[in-house]
Amino acid sequence: MRVIQFREALREAMSEEMRRDPRVFLMGEEVAEYNGAYKVSQGMLDEFGPERVIDTPIAELGFAGIGVGAAINGLRPIVEFMTFNFSLVAIDQVVNSAAKILPMSAGQYGCPIVFRGPTGNAGQLGAQHSQNFENWYANTPGLKVVVPSNPYDAKGLLKSAIRDDDPVIFMESELMYGDKGEVPESEYLIPIGQAKVVREGSDVTLVSFGKMMKVALNAADEAAKEGISAEVIDLRTVRPIDYATVVNSVKKTNRLVIVEEAWPLASISTDVGFQVQRMAFDYLDAPVLRVNSMDVPLSYAPTLIEAVLPNVKRTMQAIKSVLYRN
Repeated sequence: MRVIQFREALREAMSEEMRRDPRVFLMGEEVAEYNGAYKVSQGMLDEFGPERVIDTPIAELGFAGIGVGAAINGLRPIVEFMTFNFSLVAIDQVVNSAAKILPMSAGQYGCPIVFRGPTGNAGQLGAQHSQNFENWYANTPGLKVVVPSNPYDAKGLLKSAIRDDDPVIFMESELMYGDKGEVPESEYLIPIGQAKVVREGSDVTLVSFGKMMKVALNAADEAAKEGISAEVIDLRTVRPIDYATVVNSVKKTNRLVIVEEAWPLASISTDVGFQVQRMAFDYLDAPVLRVNSMDVPLSYAPTLIEAVLPNVKRTMQAIKSVLYRN
C-alpha cells in the first residue's frame, strides 16, 4: 500500500468529495492562493477554481457565518480555521447557529458543514495558540467531534464528515501534517463514532486520541519492556464516544489509564472515566487514572512545555500505579 502524508490524506478526502458532489466547497484563510497555511489544500484552487476554494479575510466570525448560511441553504461547506484557537472568535456561529438550527427550525433546516483545522500544542507558539477545545465542542449537543491520529483515519473520517448531514468539528494537529502512513488508493469511509483497538493487551487499557496516541503507543512499548501488556484504544471521535469498546477492554484488563492533551477539569478523560466506573465498576481492580496537561496555560519555554504536556514518563507512572508497582 502507498505511503502518504497526513496533509495529503486530508487533501485527497476533500478533493474526492468535491469531485463527487458539486455542493462541497472549501473556504478559509489562505486556503486558495497560498495553498493552505499548512499546504493541506495545495493545488485545489487550480482544480476547482475560486468559486469552490475561497480565500477569506481574517474574520472567523464572518466566514463561519457565511458557511453556516450556505449549509442551511443546501450547500456542504468545509470551513478551515487556521487553528482552532481562532475558532473562539467564531464560536457563536458554531455553537448557537450550526449546532442548533435543526431543532430550532423543527427539522426544516439542517446544517451539513465541516469546521476543520489544527488543535493543541504545536511547539513554541505561546499560550494563546496552544489550547485544546475538543471537550468544549464535544459538550455541545448537535455537533460531532472528530480527532484523527493518523493519515488513514484522517482520510476516511473526513470523507464521512463531509457526507454527514450534521455539523462536524474535525480537529487535526500541526505537528502531524507531515506524518506518513499507509492509505489505500481505493475509496473507503470510516464511520464516525467508532473507536479502534490499535494494540491488544491484557494488563491495562490505555485510551487516547489525536496526537496523544503517539504517547500512548510509546508508553505501551515501554511497558512491554517491563513485562506489562497494554491494550491501546484510539477513540477517533469524542462526540459520539464509543464507550462500548472501552468498557469491553476494561472488562478484560481491569485497569484504565486515559491520556489526553487537554486540561483535566471537565475533559474527555473525565467523562470516559465516569462512564467506565458506571458501566464496569465491578471489573475495576484499581482507580481510573488520567494523564492530562498540567492545569496551566502552556508556556513558550521548551522546558516548561515538556513539564506541562502528557508524556511517556508520566503515562508509565500511571500504568505502574494502577498495577500497584510503584
